[in-house]
Amino acid sequence: MTVIIFNTSRIGEGYLILFSGLVIVFSALLLLSIFFKYGLPFLLYIYRIIIKGPDKKISDIQIDTDRKFTGEEAAAIAAAVHLYLNEQHDIENPILTIKQAKKSYSPWSSKIYGTHNRVK
Repeated sequence: MTVIIFNTSRIGEGYLILFSGLVIVFSALLLLSIFFKYGLPFLLYIYRIIIKGPDKKISDIQIDTDRKFTGEEAAAIAAAVHLYLNEQHDIENPILTIKQAKKSYSPWSSKIYGTHNRVK
């Protein structure tokens, strides 16, 4: 009579690894969902208070303009950007030619010479 004994410690280790992996993954998902549900709105609220001030509305904020900035300067910047973006580049030939390389016969790459000796 043959008795088969299974190593139960290996099975227990597998379940322990499975359970700990599942706990880690689902707890990370739970923490991320809590952060996106409550943390981000709170951080955005604090950001708005810092940027706008405690009792300002966005429409009340005036944009500071530079009175010394003239139209000539704007035209010079626009011309420089236009010239930079439309700068002529080398025009290359768009035709792609593929030539097949000549392969010489080599018995090393031939499949007719097998590596197994076949006995009939």
